[in-house]
Amino acid sequence: MSTPKSTPLRPFHLAFPVNDLAAAREFYGGVLGCGEGRSSAQWIDFDFYGHQIVTHLVAGRGGDAGANPVDGHGVPVPHFGVVLTMDQWEDLAEKLRAANTQFEIEPTIRFKGKPGEQATMFFRDPSGNALEMKAFADDAMLFEK
Repeated sequence: MSTPKSTPLRPFHLAFPVNDLAAAREFYGGVLGCGEGRSSAQWIDFDFYGHQIVTHLVAGRGGDAGANPVDGHGVPVPHFGVVLTMDQWEDLAEKLRAANTQFEIEPTIRFKGKPGEQATMFFRDPSGNALEMKAFADDAMLFEK
C-alpha cells in the first residue's frame, strides 16, 4: 500500500541495538549532528533529519545479517538511512571524510544514466549498524522502475 500523495509525510520511528551508549551519543550526536531528545541509562532518542531514532543498549548486538549485491557492491543488510537533498548529501560526505569515517561503500553515484540514478554512501556506527545515506538529482526518481 502506498501513501496517498495528499497525505503529508510523517516522521518514522526506528529503535535499534548498540553496544555502547557513549559511543552512540558521540557518533549520532557528534559526527552526524543529530539533536538528542530523551534518554536514560539504557537508551537515547535522536532527531535523525526529522525522524526519531532510538539507540538501545543491548550488549553484543548490532551488525549484519548478510549482504546483497547491488550495482556491483555488497550492500549490508539490514541498514537504514535517509534520502537527503544532493547538497545535504555532499555536505555529509565531506563531514564524514573529515571525521575519518571508514566507508563500507564510498560515496558514489549508483545506476548512472538509468532510472533511479542516485548518490549513495554506506558506513557503520560504532556498534556495527550499517547506514545508507542517499540523494537523487530528481526526487521523482525515488520509486522509478
